[in-house]
Amino acid sequence: MPSCQQAMEAARAAVNGGIAVLEIVRSTPGVFEVLQALANEYPTKAFGVGTVLTAKDARTAIKAGAKFLMSPATVNDILDDVRDTDVLYMPGVMTPTEIYSAHNAGAKIVKIYPVSALGGVRYISAIRMPFSHIPMVASQGITIDSVGDYIAQGAISVVLSDAIFDKEAMSRNNFDVVNRLATSAALQGKTAVERKKR
Repeated sequence: MPSCQQAMEAARAAVNGGIAVLEIVRSTPGVFEVLQALANEYPTKAFGVGTVLTAKDARTAIKAGAKFLMSPATVNDILDDVRDTDVLYMPGVMTPTEIYSAHNAGAKIVKIYPVSALGGVRYISAIRMPFSHIPMVASQGITIDSVGDYIAQGAISVVLSDAIFDKEAMSRNNFDVVNRLATSAALQGKTAVERKKR
């Protein structure tokens, strides 16, 4: 588990590598302080909190400067609390019923989780067919080299987590590795989005 200072250094390395939207997982030590510091340091970037499971944590994250919140499931209390705010809540969904229900409850974007366990790119491709009107973010087990495939098959974004924040590099405080991985991920994402626009 990274320390508060490690989380700050890793986030800086990722942002300096080109990552403009960064999720800080709720279990990060000092998550709300880290969020607030990053939001102040990089006001043009979008920082949010992931694995938010309570409305209380959601409110604390918003006060600390979160632009978005993510959960591994749909938490209706959070969905209700953010309805009339500028904060984006992306609930975790897995099945067609969950996708449809979350969208109908007001979710503007849903997070397909755990996508790699569900079939990865093939699952995104299949599930987008009946729900092409619902924006989807793919999350869990995604590699940097598969970003383009996910975007091509309909995901509007991907969550890379361990692909950028390499556990071994983090344990050694090797933030140069994090920066290089972030640079590669940002380039892959930009290329994939540009290709999709053609």
